[in-house]
Amino acid sequence: WEEEGVPRENPIFCFPVFYVKRTKNHQWRCNEATFSCSSAELCEQWIQVTREQLSLLTNRPKRLLVYINPFGGKRRGKRIYEEKVAPVFQQAGISADVIVTERANHARDHLTTEANLQQYDGVVCVGGDGMFSEILHGLVARTQNDNKVDQNRPGAELKPCMLRIGIIPAGSTDCICFATVGTNDPVTSALHIIIGDSQPMDVCSVHHNDVFLRYSVSLLGYGFYGDVLADSEKKRWLGPARYDLSGVKAFLCHNYYKGTVSFLPAEDNLGHPRDKMQCRFGSSSWKVICGKFIAINAANMSCACPRSPKGLSPSAHLADGTADLILVRKCSRLDFFRHLLRHTNTDDQFDHSFVEVHRVKKFHFEPLDPQPLLLENQSELPKKPGFCPMGSAQTTCIPSAAHSSWNCDGEILHHAAIQVSCLKALGKTDSALMTHNSLLKC
Repeated sequence: WEEEGVPRENPIFCFPVFYVKRTKNHQWRCNEATFSCSSAELCEQWIQVTREQLSLLTNRPKRLLVYINPFGGKRRGKRIYEEKVAPVFQQAGISADVIVTERANHARDHLTTEANLQQYDGVVCVGGDGMFSEILHGLVARTQNDNKVDQNRPGAELKPCMLRIGIIPAGSTDCICFATVGTNDPVTSALHIIIGDSQPMDVCSVHHNDVFLRYSVSLLGYGFYGDVLADSEKKRWLGPARYDLSGVKAFLCHNYYKGTVSFLPAEDNLGHPRDKMQCRFGSSSWKVICGKFIAINAANMSCACPRSPKGLSPSAHLADGTADLILVRKCSRLDFFRHLLRHTNTDDQFDHSFVEVHRVKKFHFEPLDPQPLLLENQSELPKKPGFCPMGSAQTTCIPSAAHSSWNCDGEILHHAAIQVSCLKALGKTDSALMTHNSLLKC
């Protein structure tokens, strides 16, 4: 290569080095620096030494299995991968086998029965929280089946699987990506994957009468969030806007549900959700609370997202073996609105007389009432389900279901009575995106 003004008899030899640069709002970008010298031999030595040093970084993936959900969010998953992620992977020398899913649970079923996992260093999902959950269930189920572990036993010790899961955000909310990385940016996620970052995460197992239902890594929500999800499933044609519409409807309905919550508190040295300490580590006894609840939420992580920058439980830790159990008791619609509003700012959303929060290792819920009750004018229930304007003196609505559903990471659980266990993730915690499945132990 000849610079302007440099004679041909004095050539300059150079090579580019690509590196990651951190920018604002937790985003990363790939930058390029060019190194040059007058000796071809010295230039080759630099290249050789650089490659040798990079080869020593065994945590960096070389071959990945990529699943793309073309239907999630705004249906941009395939384009996001092809335009923003694939070029960066190629630049880093990572080969990828890509599968575009064609139906619900396609990735889960393929991982459980068909995929040759030995040839990959990790699995990448291009989609939202539902796609991540699908891959998580596929990998964990595959590992348990191979090791003949019965997932239906709540006390079963699950075998860890060695592959990691990478997330390229392309869904509606991308809560898991935002809560672990701090941004929903596909390029940032791809760069985290390339350099081999990893983040251990707690996982809750959910059972009903000793039958395994699902795993949860972010939010288990009964009452308000369960009602929102159940209603939004009927409006999938609206896309992400369906959550807003269903949220307004659930707020206006303002149902509460009777039930009993039993929980095993975390040790005192694990802290409390309101002490703003994510890491502190005597054994506690089971506690029982009976009451009327508008919402029962269990958060394994902060559940932060762009609309709620601090999340449902800002001090929830990703890998301490606990979940934050948030109980929102019966209250007025205005008080509940104030509670919801605090999820969008920095005010303490637990600072209400009708809200209590506990850091727990296990909890059970048992519904006490066959039908949801309404907070206003319960003696004057209309004969048919319906709803009235907010200012009406009549009750707002009557849901058709006998009780609420559980919202498990965006999937509906129709069993109201559940048992939930959360065990601590094992291994080193780094500030990153990729999730060690070996740490997703329930």
